[in-house]
Amino acid sequence: MSARSHLGLWHRFTRYCSRHSLRYFAGLICAVLCFLVLLLPSPYVIETPGPTQDVLGKADGKEVIAITDATTHKSRGKLLLLTVNAQGVPGSPALGIQTLIAWIDPQQQVMPSEAVFPVGQSSQEYKKTATKQMTGSQDSASTAALAFARKHKIAGASSAKVEMHVEDIGGPSAGMMYALGVINKLTPVDETGGKTIAGTGTIDGKGKVGKIGGIQLKMLAAKRDGATYFLAPAANCDEVVGHVPNGLRDVKVSTLDEAYRSLVAIGQGKADSLPHCTAN
Repeated sequence: MSARSHLGLWHRFTRYCSRHSLRYFAGLICAVLCFLVLLLPSPYVIETPGPTQDVLGKADGKEVIAITDATTHKSRGKLLLLTVNAQGVPGSPALGIQTLIAWIDPQQQVMPSEAVFPVGQSSQEYKKTATKQMTGSQDSASTAALAFARKHKIAGASSAKVEMHVEDIGGPSAGMMYALGVINKLTPVDETGGKTIAGTGTIDGKGKVGKIGGIQLKMLAAKRDGATYFLAPAANCDEVVGHVPNGLRDVKVSTLDEAYRSLVAIGQGKADSLPHCTAN
């Protein structure tokens, strides 16, 4: 199309617009503005079920839990730590249209950004915080697991040194599963019984299991990746009740001792007596 043709179209368009008031175009203007808003970053964080990781296996060619100066043992089953993918955090903006879709998708959750990270936090600061939480979680898990092993006179507990290797996973919520993984590797008995068992929960050096976020999404990830049992912090039970996927059996735990006893019972096929989550 020639420049003269373009100019003619522009003149016809301007004449058409001049014959109508702004009110005539109100609907069109509103629609255009709404469309533009949907393409702008939203002030919300979208969370979806993230990847899982077997703490008894390998990540990027390295043992997730590497124990030296002690004899370790293989397992036929899996202990899955669970994660949540987040969009809308620093460095990963969520568009308005993505937020709108997430509102109506039961497998996604939407939260105000200020409920997830401080206003003004940079992507570097966000990653640094998540990494620091994960490192602290691993340290607490090692401390709690080795204290448990020494208490129960598990061979090698007094000399064992533990290192953990997981890339691109942040936050403190894998602590309980790390601790169970350390214990499982030190004991000659395969506590998993060949089953795939998932779980989540923070842990402190004394073995107390604490509350975490995104537990409903983590149950979906556990079910998706083949888990049949899910160890849930007692402090999260109100969020668990009524949201357990079909085929997944929840087990309430509040300490590392309870989590380990539950793991043993599941592996031995005696899980029927284990406590479910109940609403307070």
